[in-house]
Amino acid sequence: MVSKKRGLRFVTPGRTTRSGPSEFEADVIGVSDTGSAVVQHPDGRRIFVAGAWPGERILVRIKELKSQYGIGTLVKVLTPSPSRIAPPCPYHGFSAGECGGCAWMFMDYQEQLSAKQQRVEQAIRRIQADAPVLPILPSPDPLGYRIRAQLKTDGTALGFVANAQRQLVDVQDCLVLTPTNRATLRELRETLPNPAWKPANRQDWTTLDIDESVSSENVSVNKRLPFQQANRAQNEAMQNWLAKHLASLSPASCVLELFAGSGNFTEVIARAGFSKITAVEVVPEAVSALAERGLAGVTPVTCDLFDEASFADLMRRQRDTEILVLDPPRDGLKCRTGLFDKKNRLREVLYISCDLATLCRDLQEFHTFGFVLCEVQPVDLFPQTPHVEILVRLTRGAVWP
Repeated sequence: MVSKKRGLRFVTPGRTTRSGPSEFEADVIGVSDTGSAVVQHPDGRRIFVAGAWPGERILVRIKELKSQYGIGTLVKVLTPSPSRIAPPCPYHGFSAGECGGCAWMFMDYQEQLSAKQQRVEQAIRRIQADAPVLPILPSPDPLGYRIRAQLKTDGTALGFVANAQRQLVDVQDCLVLTPTNRATLRELRETLPNPAWKPANRQDWTTLDIDESVSSENVSVNKRLPFQQANRAQNEAMQNWLAKHLASLSPASCVLELFAGSGNFTEVIARAGFSKITAVEVVPEAVSALAERGLAGVTPVTCDLFDEASFADLMRRQRDTEILVLDPPRDGLKCRTGLFDKKNRLREVLYISCDLATLCRDLQEFHTFGFVLCEVQPVDLFPQTPHVEILVRLTRGAVWP
């Protein structure tokens, strides 16, 4: 049986659709940006399947079909990859009741790194064929690295929401959390059932934010903690990368930092000796926290960087900017009015990205206006997941080998 709803075609398992069988064997030909395996349906459409890997042959069951692609469920791995391993987490998986948060935990860590490296190289070199992409920086700890997390609870269960589902998975432990946070998770579970955590009206659950600054007694309920990078060792590596590149630039230059947060990278810029630093952030609370740090040479500014008019006004006041440092959210640099004005003095860009797709969109724009990719450094910030952080240096009008 095939039914239609909101443009999707839902296929009852075991039946045959007009386009072919609902179950079929296929070889995995790649991985998508979200980490799912890619196979080809007998009718030619690409089907995305979680839990499989390039080179494997698998049995797939169709879950949803759209006009150009589909979503499949992994029924069985017929020919496994030599790098496939038994996931160390009992909650790993992609079915109902399984977490799915660590989508690549079924693969050897070196294989994960290779896949991320290849994906970055392929994407970047579509923009600039000779772009120097350095080897990815592996995380010193593939497990036990996460210094912050958001848990969810209904007052009875406590854990994470299953990947691509609206189901709360009750977890006793989480192997990617640091030992401190794992201890906090255990302590929180000891308070269950907890009527105070029953979701408010029309809410599916209550959120509990934890990091190494909180305990079970002062956990943040329904309120996000101040942002910080989730992997301490890799954050230090990113700070060191930024410091290395800033050291080659004149400290007399005017620096504009966008999406400064509460100063994770602002501190690096100030420490490098720059005395004219404008650090811009969207969230007023983060700007206040940055101002309280009293970093030398830093002027904190609140600006809506997602509003074109506000961004344009900012850039009119920053035409002396010679160095741009930015660490945007996944949406990337959505506003650009005035950034490439002929009257400005911008020559160097140090871009810290958490999303390869939006990074490439932005790099194409920089490339159009004469900026050359000088270095691309992938960083594995979230082992066991498809996520990759990318650090990029661009220079306007430079000639590089």
